[in-house]
Amino acid sequence: MAKLFPDNTIKQVKEVFGSMEGPVKALLFKSDKNCDYCSTAEQMLKELSEIEGKITFEVHNLESEMADKYRIDLAPSIVLLNPDGDDKGVRFLGIPAGHEFGTLLQDIVSFSKGALPELSEDSIKKIEAISSPVDIKVFVTTTCPYCPRAVITAHNIAMANKNITAYMVEANEFTELSKKYGVSSVPQIVINDKVTFVGAYPEGQYVDQVLKAV
Repeated sequence: MAKLFPDNTIKQVKEVFGSMEGPVKALLFKSDKNCDYCSTAEQMLKELSEIEGKITFEVHNLESEMADKYRIDLAPSIVLLNPDGDDKGVRFLGIPAGHEFGTLLQDIVSFSKGALPELSEDSIKKIEAISSPVDIKVFVTTTCPYCPRAVITAHNIAMANKNITAYMVEANEFTELSKKYGVSSVPQIVINDKVTFVGAYPEGQYVDQVLKAV
C-alpha cells in the first residue's frame, strides 16, 4: 500500500508529537467481513508508529476475547491506552480521517501524559460523582469542522471517570447505526440512548447533558 501521509503532513505530525512524554498503545480491531477501511486504519497506525517511536499498536480480530474485553463490536475501531496500559474509555469507531485525524493526534499526546482530562474543576467534580455506566456516542463525518470539538470534549469526560466510555462514530461508515439514531446532522451526540443533541456544545452544557442521562 502506498504511503498515506505526504512529507508536509509528516512534518506537521512530528511537530504535534514533539510534546509527547510517555508511550501510548493503540489497539486496532479489524474484521474480515465488510470492513472497507480496516486496512487503511492499520496503515495509518503503522505510519504514526514509524513517525514517533513512543507509539505502538496491536491488531485484534473483532471476534477475539480482546474485543469482548473492550466491548468493541464494530470495525475498524481504535482504543487508546495510556503509559500504564490503562483504558480511559476513549474509542474511535471508524477511521479518524479528515478533521478527526487531528482529534486522534491530540488524544495520543494527551494519553502520553497520562490521559488527564482537560476540563474545568467544576466539570471534573460533577463527572467524578457519576457512579453508573455512561455511554457517549458522537456521530461525525470526516468533513465536519465542528465535530472534533464535540469528540474531544466527550473523550475528556471519559478520561475523568472510569464509568464513562466515549465513542467517535464515523456516520458514513456505520450507516445502520446512524439510521438507528436518526442522524441527519453532525455532530450528533447520543448519551445512554436517552439524551440526544446536535452541535459542539460548550463544556458546561455538554456536562449537563451527560448528567441528564444518568
